[in-house]
Amino acid sequence: MFVSQTFDVCVIGAGPGGYVAAIRSAQLGLNTCVIEREALGGVCLNVGCIPSKAMITAAHFLHRAQHDAPEMGFEIPGEIKVNMKKLVAWKQSVCDKMSGGVSMLLKGNKVTIINGDATFKTAQELTVKSSSGTQSVMAKSFIIATGSRPIEIPGFAFDEKNVLSSTGALALDSVPKRIAVIGGGYIGLEISSYLAKLGAEVEVIEAASGVLSGAADPECVQVVQRRLKKNGVKIHTGAKAKSYKQNGKTMEVRLEVNGKEEAIKVDKVLVTVGRRPNSDQMNLKGIGLNIDDKGFIKVNAQRRTNLPHVFAIGDIAGQPMLAHKASHEGVLVAEVIGGQNRAYDAKTVPAVIFTDPEIASAGWTEEECKAHGHKELKVGKFPFAANGRAVSMMETDGFVKIIADAKTHLVLGVHIVGPEASNLVSEAVLAVEMGATLEDLALSIHPHPTLGETMMEAAEAALGHAIHVIQRPLNRGNGSNARANP
Repeated sequence: MFVSQTFDVCVIGAGPGGYVAAIRSAQLGLNTCVIEREALGGVCLNVGCIPSKAMITAAHFLHRAQHDAPEMGFEIPGEIKVNMKKLVAWKQSVCDKMSGGVSMLLKGNKVTIINGDATFKTAQELTVKSSSGTQSVMAKSFIIATGSRPIEIPGFAFDEKNVLSSTGALALDSVPKRIAVIGGGYIGLEISSYLAKLGAEVEVIEAASGVLSGAADPECVQVVQRRLKKNGVKIHTGAKAKSYKQNGKTMEVRLEVNGKEEAIKVDKVLVTVGRRPNSDQMNLKGIGLNIDDKGFIKVNAQRRTNLPHVFAIGDIAGQPMLAHKASHEGVLVAEVIGGQNRAYDAKTVPAVIFTDPEIASAGWTEEECKAHGHKELKVGKFPFAANGRAVSMMETDGFVKIIADAKTHLVLGVHIVGPEASNLVSEAVLAVEMGATLEDLALSIHPHPTLGETMMEAAEAALGHAIHVIQRPLNRGNGSNARANP
C-alpha cells in the first residue's frame, strides 16, 4: 500500500523533544504529523529516564525497609525477597502508562501519528516504511528529533544477555549476582546504585581518575562515592576494560589498571560509556545536512539547520543530551515555525544525577565561575544534617552549595547533593535564570520544616548569616556582612 500525505510540520521521532514539538505545533494551528518507529515517548519514557527512575524508586524502598525501617521501630520478620519479574512488569506498566498518555495528548491535539521507519528521499520528502506498507510524507517544515543510542566499545558488543546496554539492564528478569559496569558516568552509577541495593555485587570500571568526571561538582561526587562504597559498590579508576572470556555462566573481564593487567569474574557486563547521536541514519548527509565531527547536526540559535526548512532538536542537535533540554527546544522550534520570534537563550540547563544520594546542579562550578571572569566568589554551604526535615527523613548525607559573585552577590551556580536534590534544584534554576542575588534567596521566606530551607540557609551561609550552622561573628564594623534588602 502506498500513501502520500502532506503536512505543515513533520516531526521525526516522538521522544521528549519530538512529541512536545508536535503538540505545540498543533496548538499553533499547524497541520502536524509525528513519525515514530518504536514506542511513543522515545528512549526517555521507554528505556531511559522513566524506567530507570522506577527501578531506582523500587530499590530505594527495599533499602529503606531493610536498613531504616527497623531503626524507626518497624519489625519486619524474615528476609524481604525481590520478585524481579514482577518488579520489571511493574516498571513496564509505568512506561506503558506514560507512553499511552503521550498518545492521548497527540491525538487530543489532532496530531497525525505515523508508525514506521523514516528516510529522507529528498530534502522535501520522506519515505516511511512499516509493516503495513510504504508511504510518502511531505511537509513545509521538518523537525528531526531522533535522539541517540548507547555507544559500544571494542570487545564488548551488546548481546543484551551477557553484555548489556542500559536498555538491557532495565529489562533483567533476575538480579545478577555479580556485574561489571564499564563506565563511571551518570548512567553507570545510577544503575549501579539500584542494582547494589537489589543485592548485586557491583564493580565499576572507569578509565578516568574518578567517577562522574566533569559531570558534577567534585565535592558532591565525594558524597556519592562514599555512599556507593557503603553500599558495597567497588570502583576501579584508571582502569580500561580490554576484553572478556566466557566460561560457562562466568565472564572473566580483563582490565588494564595503571599499565598492569587484572581480571575480575562476573556474571554480566554492563557498558555505559556514553551515547552517540543517530545522525548516521535517515540519509541525513544525503540531503546535504551539515553534521559536525562528533555526529551532531549543526543548528543555529533557532535550532534551524543549514537547510532553512529543516530543524533539529534534542540529543541529535548537541550537548547536553538531556530530556528537558530537548523538550525546551521542541517548544521553541514549533513557535519559530509558527512565526514567533524565539531563540535558544537559556542561561542554565539543570543537570540531575539520580544516584544515592541525588546530585543536581544549575549554573557554574567554582572553577567555571573563575574561567568566566568572576575571580572573587562567595560560597555558602549548608548541610542536610542541620535541616530538621532531612533528619526526620533519615536522609542527612549531603549539602546545598551556592556560589555567587563576591561583589554583586549574583547567584552563579547551585550544587546540591542529598535528598530530593532533583526537586530542590528547580529553585536554583529560577534563581540563575532570573539573575537572583544571595539576598533574594536568603530573604525569601521558605516553609518549615522542609528541605527547601537548605537553599535559604546556604544563601545565608554565603552572606555569613546562617542560623543553623556556626559561622564566625558578623563584622559589624564595616557592614560588609550586614543583612539588608538589596
